[in-house]
Amino acid sequence: MAKQIPVRQCIGCREMKPKNEMVRIIRTPDNDICLDKTGRMNGRGAYICLSLDCYNKAVRSKAIERALKQEIPDDIYEAIGKEMM
Repeated sequence: MAKQIPVRQCIGCREMKPKNEMVRIIRTPDNDICLDKTGRMNGRGAYICLSLDCYNKAVRSKAIERALKQEIPDDIYEAIGKEMM
């Protein structure tokens, strides 16, 4: 029997995609916001496609802030955007 691939919803485009095609943005227990490329770090997470369009859409609509339940300063948005490239 084939192994099932987990799917997650992108917070930018709202499409369901395989988990391994996305990157996770997390809020750590210390309230730091960072990218979790391994998908295993502790904290509240939200998945987003590796597309610049999806990232920009999520920033404009404040979807990342809603998903992580925390306000995010502009410098952190810039750092995450650079890290995604």
